[in-house]
Amino acid sequence: MTVITSSDNPRFREYLALAESGRDRRQAGLALIDGLHLIESYRQRIGPPRQLLVSTAGKSRPEVAALLAMLPLVPCVELSDALFRRLAPVQTPTGILGVIPIPDRRPPPANPEPCVLLEDVQDPGNLGSILRSTAAAGIRQVYLSAQCADLWSPRVLRAGMGAHFHLECFAGVDLAGFAAAFPGRLIATHLAARQSVFATDLTGHIGLIFGNEGAGLSRGVLDAVDTVVAIPMPGRTESLNIAAAAAVCLFERVRQLG
Repeated sequence: MTVITSSDNPRFREYLALAESGRDRRQAGLALIDGLHLIESYRQRIGPPRQLLVSTAGKSRPEVAALLAMLPLVPCVELSDALFRRLAPVQTPTGILGVIPIPDRRPPPANPEPCVLLEDVQDPGNLGSILRSTAAAGIRQVYLSAQCADLWSPRVLRAGMGAHFHLECFAGVDLAGFAAAFPGRLIATHLAARQSVFATDLTGHIGLIFGNEGAGLSRGVLDAVDTVVAIPMPGRTESLNIAAAAAVCLFERVRQLG
């Protein structure tokens, strides 16, 4: 096992670029996944990661050692604890990271399935949470505008908790154009809407659209929407977090589908 202790090591600089830069991730075609759960989710759904990175402290953890023993053919690099903390997306690192290839970017299909459309969702935690709820609700396709947070950033991956590996995600989509050509019904949420999401038919071939945390949806996307709905909020708050709003809508669809 290769051991790296210096921040000047070229390989460490490459790993750091993957952790910090969306442009570098796209150029390398690689991303970092953090923790045993994500690595195991990737292994079960996709296959072994391309490489494993462990901290000096982490390699002695029984569960990390067990995973390394399960993947003897995957190259492994040990990093000092200080270097590993610079790569980890959390304050208390798990002790293991995986290096995985990023799927090639594909254009949207001509016949999209029921799906989620995201316009300029910029908070990584929100984006990852929406992906997680989408996968849990049984929808397989997500379409993201170019101004959404980087789909393959460590924070989005961690918040998604493996959802990426169960979804077809299309990034950098012209969402207004895609929405205008969508063959089903498009439903968006808006605070001023009079129709409750709970009184709206969410079955069938639909697209659920969610916009930027502050600005909402653009006029171009709103013009393509068939129905605008609100989530009733009898309590004393102005709005829901976008990830919470998405979860409400997605699981109302699950309820209606029975």
